[in-house]
Amino acid sequence: MPSVIVGQTGPFTGQSVVLGAEPLTFGRKSDNGVVIVSASASRLHAEILKEDAGFVLYDRSRNGTFVNDERITRRALRANDRIRIGDETFLFESQDAMETVMDLSLLDMPRTKASDDPGLLRVTITGGGPVGLAFALTLENMLRGRVAIKIYENRWIKNGSTVVWKDETHGNTRRQQVVTIQSRQYLALPEELQTALFDAGHNYSEMWPVGPDSVEGRPPRNIRIAYVEDRLLDLANKSAAIRLIPDRFDPSGHQGRLAQEHVLVVCEGGRSRTREHYADRFGAADASIYSLDGDHLQDVVLGLRVKSPLSDPMSVLLTVSQNRFLLNSLRGEGFLNMRLTREEAKNVVGIDPVRQVFEECIAARPCVMTREEDNEFRCPTHGTLFLPALLRNSPLWKRIREGLKLFGMAEDELTAVTSFRLDMVQRPRFTAQLSRPTATNPGTYGFLLGDAANAIHFWPGRGLNSGLASATSLARSLSRAWQGRPLRDADFIRHEAAMSMLQYRHKSRAWNAMVTTDEQGATRAIKDIIALSMESAPGNAPAPAPGQTHLDALLQRMGSIRERLASRLPGMPTDDELRAHLSALDASTLRTLWESGAWDTLIVGGEEADIDLFYQSDSPVYVPRPADPRDIPSGLAP
Repeated sequence: MPSVIVGQTGPFTGQSVVLGAEPLTFGRKSDNGVVIVSASASRLHAEILKEDAGFVLYDRSRNGTFVNDERITRRALRANDRIRIGDETFLFESQDAMETVMDLSLLDMPRTKASDDPGLLRVTITGGGPVGLAFALTLENMLRGRVAIKIYENRWIKNGSTVVWKDETHGNTRRQQVVTIQSRQYLALPEELQTALFDAGHNYSEMWPVGPDSVEGRPPRNIRIAYVEDRLLDLANKSAAIRLIPDRFDPSGHQGRLAQEHVLVVCEGGRSRTREHYADRFGAADASIYSLDGDHLQDVVLGLRVKSPLSDPMSVLLTVSQNRFLLNSLRGEGFLNMRLTREEAKNVVGIDPVRQVFEECIAARPCVMTREEDNEFRCPTHGTLFLPALLRNSPLWKRIREGLKLFGMAEDELTAVTSFRLDMVQRPRFTAQLSRPTATNPGTYGFLLGDAANAIHFWPGRGLNSGLASATSLARSLSRAWQGRPLRDADFIRHEAAMSMLQYRHKSRAWNAMVTTDEQGATRAIKDIIALSMESAPGNAPAPAPGQTHLDALLQRMGSIRERLASRLPGMPTDDELRAHLSALDASTLRTLWESGAWDTLIVGGEEADIDLFYQSDSPVYVPRPADPRDIPSGLAP
């Protein structure tokens, strides 16, 4: 089997070149086999030649070529040598050596036998949440009898012959957040999945109006994420092609077994350890793109589990008319999400009641703190208490109560508190070859899906859309590509393009939900505008018209929004109903709601990412008819 050069850092990260009889050159000129963009690289910097002893690296530069941090002029390459040219590094992989090492390490591991079905695609999935399960079930639907899938999830436990979700007695608090799924995404799922999720109409609602991008005139659907997890896990338990493993996937400990798989799909979420284990293959994330005045933009959102008595049209109107609170619910029950200022985010901490020390329990993990009989909010995992709730006269707790009042809720209807951190980064790639094919191993490709790929949503409850889209895209690519032979980079061009489009849609939408630009062209974080609205000194936000109160200005804004949405969401409240409802709020709250601005639904909303664009029938390829020599002008014919 051939030896290869694999990019470790720099633009070539995760890519590989097979070494053969022809020289492989490195340098700044575009005609090199590997183009180096580093300013310290020469036009022809180095080359690898095939010689009797194997492959030899020659330095052709002024600034030097390094192998294992030692400057060389000529070096016979050995397995796992690390080559550095400028700021970029590469790994030399000798396949013969790799096979020998792998054979020794797999003495107690299952091997691929000659009798194994070569037409069976072997897939490992890390993370059994909605995205991992939806991907597994969709792929199994597309490759009936031709795929074997293993899913690892530490939040599962065996219950007789089936696998179920752990509950609070096992230290796992189920996610009760309500998520919104666009019709473009749920209609792309196999019919079996759609029936399981939506057949019983009482398990979802259609709170948000039909939009210009809704498919077949169907509106988005609100559904509780725990219900999605339960229904998909039920289907997976019944599938003979899917093996459910209630354990955490350990990328180091499973290295030998993973070498026998064709595909590794990482669906563990934004804090994925597996993704970080393979960071050199997927490339480092870039946070600088999403910065404002050199400050990496982040939002912290407090999630308040509540039940609102208001109608859906009233809740929608109250939500889109300001940028402080967003209610995402299923018939009133769900989470009221509160955007925090920088100072408020510092106060989202827990306190250990025994040791009397502060903990970042709710802020760093985060945890769900539930209300107990003594009216305290306690984390069932760490035993900490939510500090702002202990200080009921604190500014943050007073603002939480105002948010509850905005949606018609009493304080005792708040049953749990958690937090979300919205943190934008740009990922360079979502597909990577983790190992190459050998005589005994099929070669493994890795993929990032869901929050492991894009861990930022323009508000909590909106991330499952991109997660389902990414799962559908990869299932389509694999079902098209799988022919029983090793997979190639070229098999995933469509999927990588779809993921890049999802990332752009994801990040652009989130950016427009985090910042606003005033009439003078100044761009500021919305959380900072909210903070200024709480100060006694006037901020830079537009003031109400002369003689108009903040309540009057809010009502005028809501009237415009109501007029725009009335045809798509009947039953909107009247001005008198709105005035009576909002009059119960403090004047400071009304000012904050006004100055935070309305949701820019034309920008934040708009077209959903349509991955169907990449999976339509291939366009016909035009092949010109051979020219008749008699038609070629005199003097041009050979």
